[in-house]
Amino acid sequence: MKKEYFVDDYEKLVAALKSVEPIDVAMSKAVGGAYEIFGHIECLVLEQHGLANGMSVFDFGCGSGRLSTALSQKWEIEYLGVDVVDDLLRFAASKAPPHYRFLLNHGLSIPVPDAFADICCAFSVFTHLRHEDSYLYLTDLVRAAKPGGRIIFSFLEFADPNHWTIFTDTVAARRQSVLPHLNVFIERNAISRWAAHLGCPQVAFVDSHDPRWGGHALGQSVAVLTKPAA
Repeated sequence: MKKEYFVDDYEKLVAALKSVEPIDVAMSKAVGGAYEIFGHIECLVLEQHGLANGMSVFDFGCGSGRLSTALSQKWEIEYLGVDVVDDLLRFAASKAPPHYRFLLNHGLSIPVPDAFADICCAFSVFTHLRHEDSYLYLTDLVRAAKPGGRIIFSFLEFADPNHWTIFTDTVAARRQSVLPHLNVFIERNAISRWAAHLGCPQVAFVDSHDPRWGGHALGQSVAVLTKPAA
């Protein structure tokens, strides 16, 4: 069976990094570098939107575990991480508590039950997918969230001047035929429209340089959807 474009792209990226870098460096670069800093910021985002001990977190596109590592250092939660690259999942699991679970998934749907988690998140995932695929996954994330739960994801937007260099770097790579992976921008009005169609009209946005992150930048903006309570 032919792999989806995002599986093939990511597997090639991870393999290339592993061939030239020590494993810790390769696993950090595979998720954008600054492993501890970005994990800390992602954890802060969840905290600022309701994370509490005893909750369940579904981390879609968990990569090599920067969020799961940060969460395990501070919170007592149930955790499931899903990704498309087995090497990343094994590394993430090696740094996580034994009760954290990790799952390989290549499909365009998410294999979890309805109302599965208090918080469903996807950091640096929709930034590398075509819009129709992001919408399919977002539909499933809304389904997987508990009533009253949060769906949190990061995105790139042209309105943020800090994201413009990502676009120009992608253009330059495309011109040289060395594009490493797809970079996709989603504007806030599109996200609001998607959310309304999915029954989650309450949407909050967080800028990529939120002052609550202690002077660090996530490098992407964040959307927070709230699933209506039953």
